[in-house]
Amino acid sequence: MPIQVAIVDDKASNRSILKDKLMRHPHFDITLVAENGKDFLEKMQSLHIDKTPEVVLMDLEMPEMDGVDAVAAGSYLYPLVKFVMLTIFDDEEKIFKAIKAGAFGYLLKDESGGNIAEVLNQMHENGVGPVSPGIAHKILQLVQQNEVTLQKSKPVPDKPMFNLTEREQEILKLLVQGMQYKEIGHQLDISPNTAKKHVLNIYSKLHVNNKTQALALAYEKGLI
Repeated sequence: MPIQVAIVDDKASNRSILKDKLMRHPHFDITLVAENGKDFLEKMQSLHIDKTPEVVLMDLEMPEMDGVDAVAAGSYLYPLVKFVMLTIFDDEEKIFKAIKAGAFGYLLKDESGGNIAEVLNQMHENGVGPVSPGIAHKILQLVQQNEVTLQKSKPVPDKPMFNLTEREQEILKLLVQGMQYKEIGHQLDISPNTAKKHVLNIYSKLHVNNKTQALALAYEKGLI
């Protein structure tokens, strides 16, 4: 079965380009195209249940209702839908707001069609939210340079926060670098399945559901 995808972007040219990139791959079905968050929510209400998108590729900056507000509303109304943000780093603080609102992943707008298809397939198969390595690196730089305002808690002395083991803290740092299970396994000389189990344990201890939420919480709480 093809993965059902929605595209939300205020520019018709961007919608057309992204749709063309995905339609080159037979395992995607574009079931909804909208020009802003408000348009997306209205079309979702009238969409046949069989056409409900599994993934929504959401622009960050849009008139009437931007990506942050659309994700917040969409995540509440459609909890099974995964929202993946598209960005060019024009407003870094909104990246964090969207993650907190329920965004499942982040991709750069200029990603190739092949890369977008690959990460969406991985997300569909493994439930791992896609984060472009460039975005993960950029977010880390922003936090280190204090360009994004975040309330950071001080780690508790001599006690790992959230009871993360040393190995889990190590893997969390590799997640920040944008590594996938296979790459983490290679780095630590463990199997991809073992890496996956560690990542799922991290999610459980942090009380999050995906990679983007884990990264946001890790930054906010000073875990990395």
